[in-house]
Amino acid sequence: MQLDLSMKRFIFNNLKIISLFIGLFYFFDLQVFAQEVDSNKNLQSHNLFKTDDLKIGERLFLGLIKTEDNTINCASCHNTTVIDTFNWNPSALEIAISTQYIDSAAFANMLLNPLTKKISEAHKNVKLSAEQIVLIKQYLNNFIISGLEKPKMHITRLLFFIFLIVLFVVAFIDLTFTKKIKFKPIHGLIMIVTLFFIFKIIVEDAIRLGRTKDFASLQTIKFSHKVHATDNKIDCFYCHHTAETAKSAGIPSTNVCMNCHELVREGTNSGRFEINKIITNWEKEQSTHWIRIHKLPDHVFFSHAQHAGVGKLDCSECHGKVEESHLLRQYSDLSMGWCLDCHRTRKVNFLGNEYYEKTFKEFHEKFKKNTLDSLTVAELGGVNCMKCHY
Repeated sequence: MQLDLSMKRFIFNNLKIISLFIGLFYFFDLQVFAQEVDSNKNLQSHNLFKTDDLKIGERLFLGLIKTEDNTINCASCHNTTVIDTFNWNPSALEIAISTQYIDSAAFANMLLNPLTKKISEAHKNVKLSAEQIVLIKQYLNNFIISGLEKPKMHITRLLFFIFLIVLFVVAFIDLTFTKKIKFKPIHGLIMIVTLFFIFKIIVEDAIRLGRTKDFASLQTIKFSHKVHATDNKIDCFYCHHTAETAKSAGIPSTNVCMNCHELVREGTNSGRFEINKIITNWEKEQSTHWIRIHKLPDHVFFSHAQHAGVGKLDCSECHGKVEESHLLRQYSDLSMGWCLDCHRTRKVNFLGNEYYEKTFKEFHEKFKKNTLDSLTVAELGGVNCMKCHY
């Protein structure tokens, strides 16, 4: 009790001093708050300015702002979205990555005074001011963070499947419980039709499960089989040199690429941009990352030596006319049924093949006696499950 009275007296006697300290505290607190508000306002205005710059840079890049006597749409050559077609020109993201460490002056010089023939031809009508080039570079740099815009996913098939299920359920409920529609054959017709399409979609998607026919992917380096195999007459086995002797056909190393590109530094279609990627990997002693297109499940054994080496199959029989295309696609569905159909109908070059000279004596005897004139892969055990799944 006495302690409480002493405390009250202390507070009462020093009330002015305490009030002064509280006032100073609120004063400084308000000052800090005001500074934070001003800082946030400045930051917002800076971000607004930055956003406006990006918008102007984007409009310049897309050709929505007239530049002198003409308007250039850069996006017509340098895609800003993810695409699945072969474009020899670098994307907006690739340009941003390759120029992120150079200043605007160097970027402008590269754009307006190109050193290579390819860029000179492409940029001969480009007329931009220094300020416009700076804005375009800012817009391009934004792709390093955001990346290329991805296309929207198509869900039409899924929505149709859900609609069929809902329609079937509604017809079943009305037939069994609500009975709004008195003519029952209508319910039966709806249920039969919807069930047919439901099972059709399920079966088709189940068959396609794990199969990637027509799959294609843009590689980190835009490599064209047409340019190399058709235009420059490079043999397939020069790059895929293990196709006839090993399980895998082999992906060419950077050193194999440099056998030619030690001298060839500029391409007709892509200029120096794509070839420089190979040279950079070679100088840094790092391998090139290639995206695999044809891939079998892990539980399947397949040997290129057995097919290309022993069977003497042409590459196009499984991979299609690769030499005619820029972008490589999966030609066959690589399903087990596709393999078995080939094994059941494919005739083996049995007598003229060194691989079979000392094996399958029974068949050699039949050929000598003219009781057998041909053999399929299936007759040599090509449909035995353990041949591929052991």
